[in-house]
Amino acid sequence: MTLILFFVIFGVVVIAHEFGHFLLAKANGIHVVEFAVGMGPTLCSFHKKGTKYSLKLFPIGGACMFEGEDGLAEKEGEPGEGSFLKASVWGRISTVLAGPLFNLILAFFIAFIMVNATSILVIRDPVVSQVAEGGGAEAAGLQAGDRIISINGEKIKLYQEITLYMMASYRGGDVDVVYERDGVRHTAVVTPQQDSSSGTYLLGVMNSDFVEPKGFETFKYAWYEMRFSLKQTYKSLGMLFSGRVSREDVAGPVGIAVNVVGKTYDNAKKYGWEMVLLSMLEITLMLSVNLGILNLLPIPALDGGRLVFLLLEVIRGKPVPPEKEGMVHFIGLMFFMVLMVFIFFNDLANIFMK
Repeated sequence: MTLILFFVIFGVVVIAHEFGHFLLAKANGIHVVEFAVGMGPTLCSFHKKGTKYSLKLFPIGGACMFEGEDGLAEKEGEPGEGSFLKASVWGRISTVLAGPLFNLILAFFIAFIMVNATSILVIRDPVVSQVAEGGGAEAAGLQAGDRIISINGEKIKLYQEITLYMMASYRGGDVDVVYERDGVRHTAVVTPQQDSSSGTYLLGVMNSDFVEPKGFETFKYAWYEMRFSLKQTYKSLGMLFSGRVSREDVAGPVGIAVNVVGKTYDNAKKYGWEMVLLSMLEITLMLSVNLGILNLLPIPALDGGRLVFLLLEVIRGKPVPPEKEGMVHFIGLMFFMVLMVFIFFNDLANIFMK
């Protein structure tokens, strides 16, 4: 069941990404040569209106391949009709950008579904229901009923964003907490205290009040939930690049399948199929946001890398020679292949050596 759930989740996320490329390519007159789900040898395929639709052996990844994407047309030495290179630069930019954008649209749609399932989803505003005795918040004068507005200038919309800030952004010392009491905003200087059991620093506030959004509020809280996943993603990247994340904390497809999907499923099934569904939706939201943001990084072979070359074309007024751009992306692809091998064995080590 774990593998089935993982492949369904990963398939939905990848198809949304590639479908974004597909739609905008069609809109910009770019011929889509192949729309593939999965990687490796082709299991089955069919052709429709000049496009090959295929299902690959390994159900991870996917591709939307355009005419002339990697260079000039072979026969004439010039971009052919429907070629990626023949489209306007802004048409190509929108086509490349559409993949990550559709991942974010999918994430918002999932968040909206989750927010409307308030019978099982816990949504908490950043409102203090209790201050920890002897904690930094109590010493700074915060009280039950205070609404946290921001911490060191970072806006807080959900209670879990407080925890995320303390885990990913806190660097020691005092923090400026803006809070609202009886409609009036105040600022308190809070000294977070270290928890002896976990070693993490805590602000010293707790919340046990759940929110049940109604009407237009469901859209607002759907945005808050997606926004939280966005913050998780870029803060995690920051921790990775700054060396604050260890090898054991990095997971690839195998690690996600076993340690995320598998363990979440085992815990959720005790509470019924609704909790399983909600938990899988939450993982899908997280992976969709991750895929969208990671693909926007300015790294060769990723959408962000291609956008860099397209923006250079806008600035220079002429494209970078296709053979040079292709070589850069090829090097980037080789790097990712090596990285994926490392991540694969890292996943195995984390699973079997713990």
